[in-house]
Amino acid sequence: SRVIMDLAEGEIKQGLNRYDSGQSFSNYLEKSYCKTASLMANSSKAAGVLTGLDEEKLKSLHLFGKKLGLAFQVVDDILDFTGNDQQLGKPAASDLASGYLTAPVIYAIEEKPSLATFIEREFSREGDLKKSLDLVRESNAINKSRALAESFAGDARDAIKWLPESPSRRALMDLPEFVLRRLS
Repeated sequence: SRVIMDLAEGEIKQGLNRYDSGQSFSNYLEKSYCKTASLMANSSKAAGVLTGLDEEKLKSLHLFGKKLGLAFQVVDDILDFTGNDQQLGKPAASDLASGYLTAPVIYAIEEKPSLATFIEREFSREGDLKKSLDLVRESNAINKSRALAESFAGDARDAIKWLPESPSRRALMDLPEFVLRRLS
């Protein structure tokens, strides 16, 4: 029930912040947690609950899923600018075109404030979306977003270092790298 509530909250937050070039990075992360990472975090924790782990270990499993989910979302946001339609399962740049500001866009606005103008007028003039895509791609936003995803992936791995050595632990430890490989 928590995951369903988070998903609904994330969708509402995303809708309320469309074309808001002043959206904070923390709002983006909260929305990303609700829409993506909550499912992974609570599923990870649930596995621990079912096996009777103590509260500290449950928190670390939740953290593992949260950080893995955030890494996944940031990678997905990067692919919106670097991937192709087939890889994404939707048209490239569709998030930006819909007014959803993601990590690369927020980072790009910091570096290239003129991007905010195109977003605020909802890409209403011919060429606005292309210029916006160019600004994101010309900035350091993709690299900064990649570093953020790598940081989240590292945090996910660190959260479960306490698990005893086993094939299951190795599989879980490989998941963050698997998420990052989508960028290759």
